[in-house]
Amino acid sequence: MSVKNIDTRPRPGNAKLAKPTPPSKVSPSRQKTLSTYDPLEAFLQEIQHYPLLTPDEEKSLAEDFQETGDVQVAARLVTSNLRLVVKIAFEYRRAYRNIMDLIQEGNIGLMQAVKKYDPSRGVKLSSYAAWWIRAYILRFIVNNWRLVKLGTTQTQRKLFFNLNKERARLAAIGKEATPALLAEELGVSEREVIDMQRRLQGTDVSLDAEINDNEGKPLSRIDLLVDDNELQDQLIQDARFDEVVHRKLLSFGEPLVDKEAYIFSHRLVSDEPMTLQEIGDFYGISRERVRQIEKRLLGKLRSYLQHELPEYFDQGLQ
Repeated sequence: MSVKNIDTRPRPGNAKLAKPTPPSKVSPSRQKTLSTYDPLEAFLQEIQHYPLLTPDEEKSLAEDFQETGDVQVAARLVTSNLRLVVKIAFEYRRAYRNIMDLIQEGNIGLMQAVKKYDPSRGVKLSSYAAWWIRAYILRFIVNNWRLVKLGTTQTQRKLFFNLNKERARLAAIGKEATPALLAEELGVSEREVIDMQRRLQGTDVSLDAEINDNEGKPLSRIDLLVDDNELQDQLIQDARFDEVVHRKLLSFGEPLVDKEAYIFSHRLVSDEPMTLQEIGDFYGISRERVRQIEKRLLGKLRSYLQHELPEYFDQGLQ
């Protein structure tokens, strides 16, 4: 019996045949986007496309780049050593969780190595580049291990990477890892060992983290910090006040003449005011006479400002 002769129509008393399940309407590209994307896996697959160079090819390209500075030649030297960056980055995966950040920093170190590499010295590019890759990765770890930087000096970086190792080594041979002994073994001061121990044992605390006061009200640590700076609106008000007073002082000084004008400009409003004796010597009068003229002038100035700035006068001109 041929297939086309089979009667598939429903019969009385029998259940209808179930319709076949239609194929998924999700496009292949859509199905790909629904899958989990692993950037590390994608990067590892990508670098497999770049072939490794033989020693002769590497030397030839390095010499070519040294002479011409061709970016395409440098790219071949870099891409052929990307596997080396991954290998070194994985050595530090316990020190920093995001391996892709370490690889990225290592890639920068690799590019720096290619830029400075001298093939005439007889050293393989990979051996030379390893130093640069590690240097950039280590610097990144030190700068980002905590919000507060730990390894800001060469001694601190040395302690950051070797302090715990040295403590473990001393414990393994039955010695107590005192700060004095650690300092002696590492060639640093005892004070520096103690400081680094405190930094490594401490944790970063967010100022925005909520804490409770005695009344149970939620507060953050930043709410408890004392701010000695003036409020912004107060600073603006003070600046406006100073500007107004400066204009009024200029207006007051314009009609002054002779000794009053000289005392006003060289003593009352000067950044480096002259002494009473200096002004007296200039005019050939006594120091007391200069003081009397100044006193009279200050009285005029007070009356002038009180009349011109009644709304500001109580703020500090009295």
